[in-house]
Amino acid sequence: MSWESDYTSRLHSAGDALRSVRSGMRVYIQPGCAEPETLVEALLQRAPFVSDVEVVHLLTLGCADYVKPEMTGHFRHNAFFIGGNVREAVNDGRADYTPVYLSDVEDLFESGDMPLDVALIQVSPPDPHGFCSLGVGVDTTLTAAKCARTVIAQVNDQMPRTYGDSFVHVRQIHAFVESSRPLCELPEEKVTGLHVDIARKVAGLIEDGAVLQTGIGGIPNAVLPFLMDRKDLGVHTELVSDGVIPLIEAGVINGARKNYKPRKIILGFVLGTKKLFSYVDNNPAFEFHPSSYTNDPLLIARNDNMVAINSALQVDLTGQVCSDSLGTYFYSGIGGQVDFLRGAAHSKGGKPIIALPSTAKNETTSRIVATLTPGSGVVTSRGLIRYVVTEFGVAYLHGKSIRERAKALIEIAHPKFRDELYAYCERSKWLQHWQREPAVAAR
Repeated sequence: MSWESDYTSRLHSAGDALRSVRSGMRVYIQPGCAEPETLVEALLQRAPFVSDVEVVHLLTLGCADYVKPEMTGHFRHNAFFIGGNVREAVNDGRADYTPVYLSDVEDLFESGDMPLDVALIQVSPPDPHGFCSLGVGVDTTLTAAKCARTVIAQVNDQMPRTYGDSFVHVRQIHAFVESSRPLCELPEEKVTGLHVDIARKVAGLIEDGAVLQTGIGGIPNAVLPFLMDRKDLGVHTELVSDGVIPLIEAGVINGARKNYKPRKIILGFVLGTKKLFSYVDNNPAFEFHPSSYTNDPLLIARNDNMVAINSALQVDLTGQVCSDSLGTYFYSGIGGQVDFLRGAAHSKGGKPIIALPSTAKNETTSRIVATLTPGSGVVTSRGLIRYVVTEFGVAYLHGKSIRERAKALIEIAHPKFRDELYAYCERSKWLQHWQREPAVAAR
């Protein structure tokens, strides 16, 4: 049979396609802006007919009603990365959190440690050869589709067709549901003056020819405009947002000096708006790959001058970084932070950077702390940390003793908290009074 016949014979309504989800199964949902909302809505309609269905995914931006209290006993979510739509459920005990490096998620599927019964994905319509594109989200989804016993695809003519390792053939999909609707969008976070102050210092570490990894949020959004005077920047990242478009159009991001995959923007998914979706559509500058590829530290390290910019919730005076929890309150996930910091640390000329505001809660709490809040998880260990940046400066910690680290971090903490941080170090015998930063000692 031709692939057209396969496609037609497997075309169903969403309700009919989701009847394959039965009690006790594990269901994977494609994350991010590529979430197949039509299929998720149909999954929720299965609630009265199923029990103990595990729903696994990374950050999603659409409906997550399967975590509502009334869904208890029918669905239970297991998060690889906690988004705002499931955070309350995780911390109320109605959902679970599995901490894992993004580069390792797919191995859970392939090894059989976490076998998948059903994968819900969203794709572009098939091309003349029968290939559908995963569009804005290859991430862990391509591997999930290869490993799941049943693959159900929402076919959306509004899904961009993207290049790279981003295609699934019609014959690899068991059921199709046609549904034309806008993709989930993630508007750019508003950039504040504080973000700009931090971004200016981060940008000072980025030289011509650097290869960038940036995430989402106010600080990355603020960094990119400061790079308009750079030359020949490249990108190897897990994700990009709308902020890269002006740099590409200005010729700043062109990958000309990129020694690994030159001229290509290597990424796993995009998080942004319709403007970005249109920009990556049929754009050969973007080369999408699974997260096991984009986040492989060995591949990241092949890029000379790799600059990895990541954020944190707290950094203690020894250099331990917490970025997935606020004490015992689980907030996000490990994601790709360690993958890229490790890769950049082993890159020739690489710079692994943690950038964060010095305070939280309207300057009532320091993010540079003597010890992490009890219950906080260490995502990045003190042995891996290199650069820490706040609005007050840059601390370089690699090869530094505990005494040197503490002093450097206190000097980039907010001034109102420096005295108590020095006092802790003196009690711990890490520092003596005469070793205080001069302005603090004088005060």
